[in-house]
Amino acid sequence: MKQFDVVTLFPGMFRSPLEESILRRAQDRGLIRVAVHDLRSFTRDRHRVVDDTPYGGGAGMVLKPEPIFAAVRALNPGGAATVVMLTPQGKPFTQALAAALAARDHLILVCGRYEGFDERVRLGLEAREVSIGDYVLTGGEVPALVVIDAVARLVPGVLGDADSAREDSFATGLLDHPQYTRPPVFEGLAVPEPLLSGDHGRIRRWRRKEALRRTRARRPDLLARAPLSDEDRALLEEIARECGAPGPGDETL
Repeated sequence: MKQFDVVTLFPGMFRSPLEESILRRAQDRGLIRVAVHDLRSFTRDRHRVVDDTPYGGGAGMVLKPEPIFAAVRALNPGGAATVVMLTPQGKPFTQALAAALAARDHLILVCGRYEGFDERVRLGLEAREVSIGDYVLTGGEVPALVVIDAVARLVPGVLGDADSAREDSFATGLLDHPQYTRPPVFEGLAVPEPLLSGDHGRIRRWRRKEALRRTRARRPDLLARAPLSDEDRALLEEIARECGAPGPGDETL
């Protein structure tokens, strides 16, 4: 069973998301366990203080190290868990990082707030700092939910179809191909003929080509890093000819 422990000042933010859909079913089936802990319960003073003003001055408050250390040590007595701090200063959260975290049995997610963490939290707990994007949120609770969702769906058995995770956007380094379902024509827009052909080879090639086309147009940075086969390169040449001009990712081929 994959264990997630979340340390937060606002446990109520996790109730509804964890009670719905795939995450709820994964917990009911014993595939994952998510426990949410109030950081204030690990304080020792009568006022349950978790923050203080920063040394050197400046606006805002900083999360104190003592309650965070107490929380992590209580939740990780054997020292085997991976501690993740959700903070804008962290490493970008990617599908590859989600897969790496999915390989760990126990994750402790510590949600940032205010002006962030006392730096000794990272140093003393050897924690990973993770960010879900180049923007600032009111706290680490939403990022923690993003990490739980992305990691949990990689746990065997959580998704009904194991191929779903393998074929997702970013799983192969590219964006996903377009998807269609019934009806075959809707408001004059038809499903592409290869998908209706029943020819699995044509379908596979069409999907790969459209994944490459979409990635080339929307995320050339991904295309520059993606592991491309000879067939992929040939498909990209076709796409460039069809577009009539080099795409932003063509110079990387």
